[in-house]
Amino acid sequence: MRIDLSTVEVVNNKDRRRFELIVDGQTAVTEYMTPGDKIIFTHTEVPIGLEGNGIAGLLAQTALEWAKEQGLKVMPLCPYVAGYIRRHPEWKPLLLNGFSVD
Repeated sequence: MRIDLSTVEVVNNKDRRRFELIVDGQTAVTEYMTPGDKIIFTHTEVPIGLEGNGIAGLLAQTALEWAKEQGLKVMPLCPYVAGYIRRHPEWKPLLLNGFSVD
């Protein structure tokens, strides 16, 4: 299934501590915790039927934009988010001091 990312909305579900988007009843998520002035990304999951459409990247980008707006330092424990930052080094300044994705 091909998905036009311009037609989907990523929502920050603060109650469930995750960024999410829903396509055809399936939910993709990037989960986080926010202790103090940090955001810790813990897990990203995209349902099998939605993979290959750039959804995980859209979730990561949206989550990082929100973290930047909030002035939060980032700890990407989630392998996908860490890899996203590695591939998009413009996000490295958000990393918590001493934390590396390389």
